[in-house]
This record gives sequence, structure tokens and C-alpha cells, in this order.
Amino acid sequence: MNRESYNRVLWASRRGMLELDLVLGPFARECYPGLSAPDQQLYRQLLQCEDQELFGWFLGKDHPEDPELNSIVEQVRAFSRR
Repeated sequence: MNRESYNRVLWASRRGMLELDLVLGPFARECYPGLSAPDQQLYRQLLQCEDQELFGWFLGKDHPEDPELNSIVEQVRAFSRR
């Protein structure tokens, strides 16, 4: 992973909702570099989703229909519960 692509992920992890910033920012800084390449791709895919969807997923009120996307959502949720 090069520095430029990592910086793009960090920037994309900054959202319009403070609640999402408080979840995604720390995850991107602390966990993203250690994720497998497929999970890094899933995280980047996750960042393409709408804030309202993400908010519902991270609260556990809903979940993505895509099971692979759901797996990265669960990793983020597990991280944020620590």
C-alpha cells in the first residue's frame, strides 16, 4: 500500500456525520493498514456507501445485503466496541 492511496482512504473516512467520523477515522488509522488486501478493498467499497446506510449498519439497526460488505461492517463494529 502506498502512502497516497492510504491518505485517500483516510480522507474518505472523514464523513458528513460526526458519529461516522468517530468510528471510521480511528478504524482507518489503526486497522486499515493491517487488513488483508481483500478486506482493504471491501473497506474502500464501504466508503462508497451513503452516510445514512453506514449509520444504520454501525448502529446494528440494519446490515448490508452483500455478505462480504457485511463482514467489513462487522469488523468496524467490533473495533468501535473496544
